[in-house]
Amino acid sequence: MGAAALLVCLTCLTIATWVDSYGSNGYDPLHRLLKAKRAKVGLTDTSDWSFELHPQDVYVGPQDGSMEADKITELPGQPTNGVSFDQYAGYVTVDPVHGRALFYYFTESPENASTKPLVLWLNGGPGCSSFGNGAMMELGPFRVNSDGQTLQGNNYAWNNVANVIFLESPAGVGFSYSNTTSDYNLSGDNRTAQDSLTFLVNWLERFPQYKNRDFYITGESYAGHYIGNALIDDETNAWGSNDFFWTHALLPDEIHQGIILNCNFTPSAPDSKACEDFLDQAGVAIGPIYAYNIYAPFCTNTSTPNPYSDVGFDPCSDDYIQSYLNLPQVQRALHANVTGLPYQWTSCTSVIPVWNDSPTTILPIIKQLMASQIRVWIYSGDVDGVIPITSTRYSINAMNLSIETPWYPWYTQQEVGGYAVGYQGLAFVTVRFSGHFVPSYQPARALTMFSSFIQGKLPPSS
Repeated sequence: MGAAALLVCLTCLTIATWVDSYGSNGYDPLHRLLKAKRAKVGLTDTSDWSFELHPQDVYVGPQDGSMEADKITELPGQPTNGVSFDQYAGYVTVDPVHGRALFYYFTESPENASTKPLVLWLNGGPGCSSFGNGAMMELGPFRVNSDGQTLQGNNYAWNNVANVIFLESPAGVGFSYSNTTSDYNLSGDNRTAQDSLTFLVNWLERFPQYKNRDFYITGESYAGHYIGNALIDDETNAWGSNDFFWTHALLPDEIHQGIILNCNFTPSAPDSKACEDFLDQAGVAIGPIYAYNIYAPFCTNTSTPNPYSDVGFDPCSDDYIQSYLNLPQVQRALHANVTGLPYQWTSCTSVIPVWNDSPTTILPIIKQLMASQIRVWIYSGDVDGVIPITSTRYSINAMNLSIETPWYPWYTQQEVGGYAVGYQGLAFVTVRFSGHFVPSYQPARALTMFSSFIQGKLPPSS
């Protein structure tokens, strides 16, 4: 494997109960996990664990002929002018004894695929689909139309500049499964990391031409946990959330100050009833907004397109994707659901009953990555209320890094795309007027940012 780097949109803790659903199905796994963390029940803090995995320690199965079998001939409803790139989908077994297999979708670049880098994209949740959310809603080559049966091309797909794998992990997410249903009870950060590595080792046996490519791991939200535990720090994240909602005129002075005076977000600190009361008041004061983009509308009617006019992103996209991926002919074309799963594909799983382990801080892990000469970029949409930009900045500041390139505006399409600052070993990039799903809300800006990342340079300053 060639050079490696890490690009993540980091999950930061929200401090109250105002987060709405991840998609439109009313299920929000991130909020459920954060509530469990605050309650300090049913979750193991792995911050102090020493956890290393090596390719020689994982299962490697036979892959002969699998690449050809996984090639997609045509996706139902794809644009009538065809596609100019190869795409693949299928399963990689990560535990043959339990019958655990992870589903992937892989799209090569339309031009010079043989020389472009390999990128792994992971969505968060935990328990949300990198294929449905990442590929079909954000940065993949297609978007699902409002009829739930046809596709349109995405001009800002990331496979324009790289070959991209979308992995549904862990088992129980999307089309990924286990024949041993008790496996779902063991889900957590460590199991996900282990199975993801096993997947990657076997996938490279299936696609050996990519073994010596430059390799980049990218993701958003809770996915950071699987690629170096990128939930930065619970304490700084919680304070940043409080300040974000207050500075964006969503929280009144008295509640903001009440949280400051009565809350202690140190992981070992006992719960305070006064703090909980102020957090509850904050949820009421903010009201029912879509926290993944505080200025975006909810999906209110899936029978007609409902575009978010400023960015052309339809808030009902999750519904269209769910309809499309549950069509039998689509699943056949994707070589998916080959075992006849007893449930429908959904953007976020309800099959996994509990998330067993999660660290409260990974600042030491990020420093370890930087010390290993792995380039780390952290990006953040500046109107995302689930991963507030203030939280990310506070967490980065806690590392006391030296600034190499001072804060500056970066540009795309003749306007400011966001802001960037280069630290020693780490870059922080914001995307202007973007919510949680950056490639959905700001596709052109997201592609400019990603292209800069794989070129090893900060986004353009003019």
